[in-house]
Amino acid sequence: QLQLVESGGDLVQPGGSLRLSCAASRSIVSFNPMGWYRQIPGKERELVATITRGGFTNYGDSVKGRFTISRDNAKKTVYLQMNTLKPEDTAVYYCNARDGIKNYWGQGTQVTVSS
Repeated sequence: QLQLVESGGDLVQPGGSLRLSCAASRSIVSFNPMGWYRQIPGKERELVATITRGGFTNYGDSVKGRFTISRDNAKKTVYLQMNTLKPEDTAVYYCNARDGIKNYWGQGTQVTVSS
């Protein structure tokens, strides 16, 4: 079993930055990929970014050039650096880890972008 705990969500003004962290309860080396998704009420969960075991990254179109995903296997943590935040980035952000057919989710962290 794997537990994922997200942190770093906050209220931030448009144009600001936040860094989200996803701490895993055990080694993340085998998980491929790991990623971040987000969801707002009434909408489907959408891809924000993923990162493979080898460091290959993939981003949703709406965040390309503004967000950066990274992973630190030694710290069992995945990060999401979010810059130039917009009101439409407001959502609950979820960490995800895949291990073959197994799919793990964290409980989510709220990001609110508002003046």
